Amino acid sequence: MDHKFEEWYLEYELCQNRPGILGDIASLMGMLQISIVTINGVDLQRRGMLLKAPAADHVHRLEHILRKMEAIVVIKLRRPKLRDRIAIRHGRYIEHDNDDKKTFKFVREDLGVLVDFVAELMKEERHLLIGVRGNPRVGKTESIVAASVCANKRWLFLSSTLMKQTVRTSLFEEEREGDHVYIIDGAVSTRTMDERHRQLIREVMRLPSVKVIEHPDLYVRNTDCVFEDFDYIIELRNSQDEEIIIPQETHREAEWFE
Repeated sequence: MDHKFEEWYLEYELCQNRPGILGDIASLMGMLQISIVTINGVDLQRRGMLLKAPAADHVHRLEHILRKMEAIVVIKLRRPKLRDRIAIRHGRYIEHDNDDKKTFKFVREDLGVLVDFVAELMKEERHLLIGVRGNPRVGKTESIVAASVCANKRWLFLSSTLMKQTVRTSLFEEEREGDHVYIIDGAVSTRTMDERHRQLIREVMRLPSVKVIEHPDLYVRNTDCVFEDFDYIIELRNSQDEEIIIPQETHREAEWFE
C-alpha cells in the first residue's frame, strides 16, 4: 500500500435500493480523493468497502455527508479489522459470540472462510494461542493444517490422533524455530502419563510462536492453563444447531503442569 494513503473500512445498509446509489457514493469519494480498493456485499442489504484515503479528515468529511443521505445508513467506518477484510473477501461476516468476544463460530460448509481467517492470524509474528472446539470428524485438524499451509508456516503435531496416536517427547533444533505451528490435542496430551511429553508441552507453551490446541476445554480442565490465556477460540460445527460435546474428564496425575 502507498504510505501516503490510509486504509479504511466502510459498511453501509441500503434503505432504498434505487439504481445509481453506488455511483453516487463512488462519485462523492472521487471528489474527496478517496478510492475504492474492494467492494462486496457482506449481508443481504449491506455492502462493505475497503477504501484508501490520503488523510483521516477526508474520511470524516465523507462520513458527515453519507450520514445525511436518506438512501443508506452507515454501519461502520473505521480502520479495517481482520474480520472486515475476511467479510470483503468472502461476502459475509464471521459469526461472533456476543458473550465471549474471542470466540468465533463456523459451520463445515464455510471451511474456506475458516481457513482464510486462521491463516491470517497465523501470519502475525507473535505468541498466539488458539483453541479449536468441535465434535469428531468435523474437520478441526484438517482446517488447522490447511491454514498453516496458507500462512506459509510449517505445522508440527505434538499430540494427535489424526492417523495414529502421536505423543512427541522431544523436538529437533530446527523444529524450535518461530515459523512452526505447534498442534496439540488436549485430550491426548492430558491423558498421557509420559513426563517427557508434559515437559515438552510446557517448553513449547513458552515459545513466541503459534500454538493450536484441539479440545481446549479438556486442556484447561486438566492443566493450569485458563481460558484467558487463549487469544482466540474457534468453534466448528456440521450445522448451526449442532451441539458441541465436551469430552469427559480424563485420568491424570495430579497437578502435572505445575
